[in-house]
Amino acid sequence: MAKCEICGKGVHFGNNVSHSHRRSNRIWHPNVHRVAVKVAGGAKRMNVCTGCLKSGKVERA
Repeated sequence: MAKCEICGKGVHFGNNVSHSHRRSNRIWHPNVHRVAVKVAGGAKRMNVCTGCLKSGKVERA
């Protein structure tokens, strides 16, 4: 679901650490958008992270 189809960026796992240093699991989700992208002369809907959109790795259709 939350995975960039260009660079492969996905979720990262880690811990919430409270003031008393108790730890619980948490997840960081990438900022992924479903956008229309120009591919081989046509348009295709892809899941792309905002880093790839901003850097120009893909061109919106």
